[in-house]
Amino acid sequence: MPGRATPSGTYRRDAPGLVDGFGRRHRDLRISLTDRCSLRCTYCMPAEGMPWLPSDELLTVAEMTRVAAVAVRHGIEEIRLTGGEPLLRPDIVEIVAGLAALPGAPEVSMTTNGLRLAALADPLRAAGLARLNVSLDTLRRDRYERLTRRDRLGQALDGLAAADRAGFTGTKLNAVLVRGVNDDETVDLLRFAVDRGYELRFIEQMPLDAGRTWTREGMVTADEVLASLTGEFDLEPVPTRGAAPAERWRVDGTDAVVGIVASVTRPFCGACDRIRLTADGQLRSCLFAREETDLRALLRAGADDDRIAAALGLAVRTKAAGHTIGSAGFEQPARGMSAIGG
Repeated sequence: MPGRATPSGTYRRDAPGLVDGFGRRHRDLRISLTDRCSLRCTYCMPAEGMPWLPSDELLTVAEMTRVAAVAVRHGIEEIRLTGGEPLLRPDIVEIVAGLAALPGAPEVSMTTNGLRLAALADPLRAAGLARLNVSLDTLRRDRYERLTRRDRLGQALDGLAAADRAGFTGTKLNAVLVRGVNDDETVDLLRFAVDRGYELRFIEQMPLDAGRTWTREGMVTADEVLASLTGEFDLEPVPTRGAAPAERWRVDGTDAVVGIVASVTRPFCGACDRIRLTADGQLRSCLFAREETDLRALLRAGADDDRIAAALGLAVRTKAAGHTIGSAGFEQPARGMSAIGG
């Protein structure tokens, strides 16, 4: 049953929760706000970009907030805003404010390339954004331009500095290593993060690029990352992981932590607690799912909250045990990462 309304009009989170056929309880909702991006990362999309979603197909603030409200009543505790690049939405502050004010007080975080943070860090913090993940694959301007096809490293670093000034703490840096381009920067990236109080997370490149150029041989693996770091740092495993995607290690006996998200070589599907809502209102139970549930159609047809909740529940109950990367039958999803949301 859905959460019960209290006299004040808020909701109690007393619904049975979003539990799949393998007993995984889902607490994390990723909402993609747009498929557009201000960068053209080589491991994500072609240089010329892609056909973008028409604006009338994107969920409105009211629509995504309504889906999130239903999800929170059924056990969602964290909402992560993704893209594309979420800061390209002109209504981004309104979106954050609406989600942060939902009954049930979900934590609202964001993954961003940071290019617009210099202007938006303060209003986002005031609106209730709790935490940031900022993509930073390299500290070298020439490599940043080569990887992203844009000369904007300075903007990204300015955005990080603005987030610090705005009072954001617990900021994480996401780095994807590309063989022969930036795979020699593991030590430099970690020192940069430790010196500034960020948690660095290396992410194995996944077969989700729109250009379909991914190969297993070209991917820099978790083992390679660890080997490059252990020669320079004393790494002590952090034992508690839960549903978190990253394996984590303490650095040199301090409180500083580095993580590796090894989606390909060390899949963590058995503890996954995430569902995803695309910018055009399609619900996905996995990054690599080939099926979607059309919540936008339900919303625009006037479905009530019980119907939305039923669709959420069905999508979760039929979630697969895990992805099949590496198996003979694996098929890359039709959408790329920028269209799905990270």
